[in-house]
Amino acid sequence: MGSCCTPDNSCSTGTTTAVAVADATSTVYAVSGMTCGHCRTAITTSVGALEGVLSVDVDVDGGLVTVTTDGAPDDAAITAAVDDAGYELTGRA
Repeated sequence: MGSCCTPDNSCSTGTTTAVAVADATSTVYAVSGMTCGHCRTAITTSVGALEGVLSVDVDVDGGLVTVTTDGAPDDAAITAAVDDAGYELTGRA
């Protein structure tokens, strides 16, 4: 019985991950004012602290911040977090 498959032939390993990823939403925002690694850290920390945020990916050169949330993103909260970090979220990219 050492198989990872359940009686209905679905794989039991990674099933939760698949569900979590399916519910996750990645949204790309345009952010102005980012110039360096410090900017990346400040935004990652500020936005990453928000409830429901799973990950934050900052592209300083492209001026883009990709936020992955467990459901619909709270644009107002994300905008406020970016503002708190000292940058301006100019909208969805």
